[in-house]
Amino acid sequence: MAYFLWTLCLSFLLLAFGSRAAAPRKPIDVPFGRNYIPTWAFDHIKYFNGGSEIQLILDKYTGTGFQSKGSYLFGHFSMHIKMVPGDSAGTVTAFYLSSQNSEHDEIDFEFLGNRTGQPYILQTNVFSGGKGDREQRIYLWFDPTTEYHTYSILWNLYQIVFFVDDVPIRVFKNCKDLGVRFPFNQPMKLYSSLWNADDWATRGGLEKTDWSKAPFIASYKGFHIDGCEASVNANFCETQGKRWWDQKEFQDLDAAQYQNLGWVRQKYTIYNYCTDRARFPTVAPECQRDHDI
Repeated sequence: MAYFLWTLCLSFLLLAFGSRAAAPRKPIDVPFGRNYIPTWAFDHIKYFNGGSEIQLILDKYTGTGFQSKGSYLFGHFSMHIKMVPGDSAGTVTAFYLSSQNSEHDEIDFEFLGNRTGQPYILQTNVFSGGKGDREQRIYLWFDPTTEYHTYSILWNLYQIVFFVDDVPIRVFKNCKDLGVRFPFNQPMKLYSSLWNADDWATRGGLEKTDWSKAPFIASYKGFHIDGCEASVNANFCETQGKRWWDQKEFQDLDAAQYQNLGWVRQKYTIYNYCTDRARFPTVAPECQRDHDI
C-alpha cells in the first residue's frame, strides 16, 4: 500500500511539473559478457539465459566480483540487482565506479545486509582526489530482495546523480568553485562484488555473518553502460559535450526531481555526513548546493 501511495504521489508530481524532468534514457539490457568480465573466484559466478542474468555467490570460503572491460570518463551506468534474501547480516553487495591510482575517484552504491526482518541499508559515497568520508545512508521504500530494482549513476562534468528506479536519492554537484574536488579527469571502471564485511557492515560489526545460512546469493541483469570510453591514461573525453548525458537538461535536477530527492531525505535518510557535527564540526562546502542541509 505504501509503495502504491508513493507511486500516486510521484505521478502527481510529474503531472504538476510537466515533462521537464530530465530522466536518463532508458537503459539497454545486454548480456553480461558484452561489458563485463569476472575478476576473482570465477566459480562463484553462475550464468543463466545465455549470460543475460548472473548470480554472485558468497560462502565461508570466498565472495566474488566482476568489472567492466572498459574505462569511462562520464556517462550513464545502470544495473538491475536483486539482493541477498533472508538473513544477510555481514554481507555487502557493491556496485561502483573507481579509478586506478592512489588519489582515486570513486562513486559507490553499497548495500548492507541485515538480520532477517530488518531492512537493508543503502550506503552511497563519493571519493574525489582520494578523499571520501561523504557517506549517506538510507532505507529503501521496498524490499530489494524479492524482485529486481534498477540502480543507476549519471556522471557528467556538472553533477553525479544516484538513482533508484529513476528516483534521485543523491546528487553531488561539481563544486570546484568552492574548493571541492570533483571527479572529471580520471577514467573509472565499473565494479560489482558480493563479500563478507561483518567487521563493520551490520550495526558497526556487532552482527556477524551466520554461515549456516550460506551460500548467500545476489542476482544481476541489465549490465547497461553508456559512457565515454577512454584508456586508463586518458584525462579528457573526446566526445565531451556531444553525448546525451552532457546536454543542458542533465546539468541539474529539475523541480520535480528535487521534490523526489526531498522526499527521500525526509522519509528514508538515516545518516548524512552533512549533518554529523560529531565527525564534521564544520559543514562541508558542497552540502548546501547538493540540497543535503
